[in-house]
Amino acid sequence: MHAKRFYTLSASCPDRVGIIARVSGFIAEHKGWILESSYHADDGGSGEAGRYFMRIEVKADSLPFHLAEFRERFRPIAEELEMGWKISDSAVKKRVVILVSKQEHCLYDLLARWQSKELDIEIPCVISNHDAFKGFVEWHGIPFHHVPVNPDNKRAAYAEVERLFDEVRGDTMVLARYMQILSPDLCAKHPGQIINIHHSFLPSFVGAKPYHQAYQRGVKLIGATCHFVTSELDQGPIIEQDVIRIDHSDSVDDMVRYGKDIEKAVLARGLRYHLEDRVLVHGNKTVVFR
Repeated sequence: MHAKRFYTLSASCPDRVGIIARVSGFIAEHKGWILESSYHADDGGSGEAGRYFMRIEVKADSLPFHLAEFRERFRPIAEELEMGWKISDSAVKKRVVILVSKQEHCLYDLLARWQSKELDIEIPCVISNHDAFKGFVEWHGIPFHHVPVNPDNKRAAYAEVERLFDEVRGDTMVLARYMQILSPDLCAKHPGQIINIHHSFLPSFVGAKPYHQAYQRGVKLIGATCHFVTSELDQGPIIEQDVIRIDHSDSVDDMVRYGKDIEKAVLARGLRYHLEDRVLVHGNKTVVFR
């Protein structure tokens, strides 16, 4: 990431001739200094014109106007190109709400990265269906909310999770080994805003106890998957994955131990890509500009 303030434009539109020229021409017309740019054309395997994706970083002080005016001036071009787009300001920290259950490793890792400024974000609160990490979270100066979840109160519990997320003006919700299935309503209201870490290399071994499933299947690789949450369990667009090799001598406990390291790394990378607007969703797939 650049030391100086910059704006990030991320967009996708139907593929056609002249997209880069139109967008970069607009930036150049206003003396904008492009710091980084990435592009990708996806024809869906058909060989025909498909969808075009882009991400451009522009030095903020090279432009003669602020972000609000950029949006107004760029809107006619976006409409002309039938573009879905957004632009963000590096000076505005993203607000990340963390949800956790009883597995602490991903929570610990995210808080360590936050405390060291490796993840330059705001964490307005942590929500859990257990109170085990209340003291640890509050020691970091972060509000902790215990929202129990059981078969009889799920609707009320997820309404409370949504209320807290909205109250703190959250940008992203991270399920850091939050071992509950969110309600379809909550998923539908926040598409592309909820990120999960699943402890297997999806689409293999969805649902509960994937390491046990992997052990029974005798696999030679285990992994972790960071993905967006949708109403379908573990089926959302994949952001990041990684694997580690195992063999016949490894027990389930060994696999769980190895897996924790992969889960932490994959979640941190996937969250960073998302926060830096490097992830563009296309159907049930993603384009990730690393």
